[in-house]
Amino acid sequence: MKVFVAGATGAIGIRVVPALVQKGHQVIGVTRTPAKAEQLRQLGAEPVVVDALDEVGVKDAVAAAAPEVVVHQLTAIPHTIDPRTLDRQFAETNRLRTEGTDHLLEAARSAGVRRFVAQSFAMWVYARAGGPVKAENDEIGTDPPASVRETLEGILHVERALAGAPDIEGVALRYGMFYGPGTSIGTSGSIVEMVRKRRFPIVGRGSGVWSFIHVDDAAAATVAAIEGGDPGIYNVADDEPAPVATWVPDLADAIGAPPPRRVPVWLARVVVGATGIAMMTEVRGASNAKAKRELGWQLRFASWRQGFRSGLG
Repeated sequence: MKVFVAGATGAIGIRVVPALVQKGHQVIGVTRTPAKAEQLRQLGAEPVVVDALDEVGVKDAVAAAAPEVVVHQLTAIPHTIDPRTLDRQFAETNRLRTEGTDHLLEAARSAGVRRFVAQSFAMWVYARAGGPVKAENDEIGTDPPASVRETLEGILHVERALAGAPDIEGVALRYGMFYGPGTSIGTSGSIVEMVRKRRFPIVGRGSGVWSFIHVDDAAAATVAAIEGGDPGIYNVADDEPAPVATWVPDLADAIGAPPPRRVPVWLARVVVGATGIAMMTEVRGASNAKAKRELGWQLRFASWRQGFRSGLG
């Protein structure tokens, strides 16, 4: 197949491109940075330089490529995230998830593209109530903390846009928290460095449940979604959603750091705000059963326990 990968030099795109090439697909890799074009060429893709927020440029690029599948992996996530100002830090990513999605989807429809696979994110989507692990048909959260409202709306915009395009097979992948090379939970990543310095404490009981996914496994799931499976939403996470009180000490041990501090909720409110407290005490994990069953997807790192020890670098 001919596959148009927008965001081809991001944490997932840079792994999806060579995986597709290895399987015999023709890949058009999109970057907005001319300096990265050669990197894509070396990976076996045909590079295209275009800004995803340039509606005309995107339409022309997709029309010229005439792909069967468009893949949307566009983000602009900062190296270090402050939960108190998350929406401000994610402003460009939110534009890519709204305007960028609209540009790509309209271009895909105009070019007769058959399938559209896009990045979503599980952590903020599900209601912070009920059981600790959610499936794709579980209730969506409607009351996010103030500093993450625009970010959640951007995530949901992607999913709604795909669901509202009946002439295209739309697939939204609700990824868990990325870890591995080039991520915040990778060698020299921002969360790893905070854990080393004991600046990533467990807040309250640390009952917030996180789902993780190694970037290589995320890329493998993306390729599986490009090649098959019914349209719809899939959680892409490993087999072991885990409370903060479980995974943070384990990460500290895996990287040879001292145990994390513990702080009460009232004190954390000053340091990380309502969004940080929700991340530490309220968020829900995501079940991967549907993706494994319907995409035929197999994990290299079935659990972050293994991945934190052998997959960060």
